[in-house]
Amino acid sequence: MTVSPELDARFRDAAAAEGLLDVAYELHDSPVGKLFVAVTDRGVCEIHYDADPDAEADRLARLFGTRVLRSPRPTDEARRQLDEYFAGERRRFDLPIDLRLAREFGRAVLQELAGVPYGELTTYGALAAKAGRPRAARAVGTVMNRNPVPIVLPCHRVVGSTGALTGYGGGLDRKRTLLELEGAINSQ
Repeated sequence: MTVSPELDARFRDAAAAEGLLDVAYELHDSPVGKLFVAVTDRGVCEIHYDADPDAEADRLARLFGTRVLRSPRPTDEARRQLDEYFAGERRRFDLPIDLRLAREFGRAVLQELAGVPYGELTTYGALAAKAGRPRAARAVGTVMNRNPVPIVLPCHRVVGSTGALTGYGGGLDRKRTLLELEGAINSQ
């Protein structure tokens, strides 16, 4: 039996409205490609570049619970703020973020990362020091690579000790694009 798109949308909206989802997600077009945006009842839990939605949904089901469904309404606020950011209208995200899966050091680093202002850069070493482990710059790099909520938690603003753009989970072209958008580096 085939379900009409309208009935399917109503089902998804009702499941979200009743709090029956562990994770709701939606795909979102952006200037840096299609974003997979996922939220729990605690906040945004994932933003992923160029994701295979089925594979991501399966992974989220293993991590957060089996009730994972594509449902746009719960992701509306996150997607709206992302659009405002890309339009140059938002410099700071005001979204709850679900970091329950992050380990203690990773959570501390990501909380410090959230404080790096729009258009400014920091280094892995500076973040390590702020997180209480000044010699853990490499570990900070690992946390940045595994950042579950890039853009909102601005790992693109972290550069090497020499100021060089180094690794980015979304690729250096995206990192450069985001930094140019913010005016942190000049267009080349």
